[in-house]
Amino acid sequence: MSEALAAGALPSPAFWRGKKVLLTGHTGFKGSWMALWLHRLGAEVTGFALPPAADQPLFAAAGVNSAIRSVLGDLRDAEAVREAVEAAQPQIVLHLAAQALVRRSLADPIETFGSNVMGTVHLLEALRSRPGLACILAVTSDKVYLNQEEGSAFREDDKLGGKDPYSASKAAAEIVTYAYARSFFDKAAVPVATARGGNVIGGGDHSADRLVPDIVRAVRSGRPLELRHPEATRPWQHVLDCVNGYLIYAERLASVADTPRALNFGPDPSRPLPVSAVADAVFQALGRKPDWVHKPVPGSIEMKALTVNSDLARRLLGWQDRLAGPSSLEWTAQWYAAEAAGQDMHAFTLDQISRFSTP
Repeated sequence: MSEALAAGALPSPAFWRGKKVLLTGHTGFKGSWMALWLHRLGAEVTGFALPPAADQPLFAAAGVNSAIRSVLGDLRDAEAVREAVEAAQPQIVLHLAAQALVRRSLADPIETFGSNVMGTVHLLEALRSRPGLACILAVTSDKVYLNQEEGSAFREDDKLGGKDPYSASKAAAEIVTYAYARSFFDKAAVPVATARGGNVIGGGDHSADRLVPDIVRAVRSGRPLELRHPEATRPWQHVLDCVNGYLIYAERLASVADTPRALNFGPDPSRPLPVSAVADAVFQALGRKPDWVHKPVPGSIEMKALTVNSDLARRLLGWQDRLAGPSSLEWTAQWYAAEAAGQDMHAFTLDQISRFSTP
């Protein structure tokens, strides 16, 4: 595995050691990686999420359940959320749970708005009477911005909006979080903020309608990959870069009073990569010749161009993409290759976290 990692800030074990953390969404893709990293940092983690979906085997494969206290429940159930908060007695809250797929949101908007908007309401409502909170960080998306397809990189003060249920629900979650912060948490001196991450890749994601999992399925089945929008650009970044940003952001929120209440985390916007280029590179990283066909979806409202400006996070936190460009694809491909070879994926995943988090 390549050791070529860019410089950049990393989470502090001294900060996280012994901290009581409530992590929502710990059975999902990003949540599983974050749960294992928090455990490695010495945090006492309680996870709250739905049972892992059939297309999200990372939770089981990487042994997340053995590393943290796992509570299964639904954010749409206010009482279940309240009970989880009471049991965790958190100092730090990292809210990652969400319905995160655009096409699924079009098929079931009620589920999406229920999970992403009312789920956030239920969590913040349960937390607003909790003593001992150091900070709350709600993870939303790069898709929260009102996107006019102009190709410019969105900054944190740009207008929010959304033309599909997923992006609209995430923009609404931003507004909900802001309202709770100003109405309740500011008075209690508890910093509440949102983090807007880019399109995340990395080992262990098997979700439907996501590029890298679709490539892996195509390779393993021997069928060509079908691309809906090969020309579309996205802010691609490795899951460890994204999670790293969330962790060091939470550290600063808990420690520095004037920390901004929203930050973008995405790759350098001067080097946008279309879906087709990423697909070609992942095929090659998996040792296969690129094999894809364009299969447009009539009437699709998916965004064609999306990128975010992360200068504020880079300047304020010292955050950087440690796995930029080819390295992020290499690490991703190596994870799936190890999985296909029947390796111990708990050990392999921890090894990637260890390599990434070594200064």
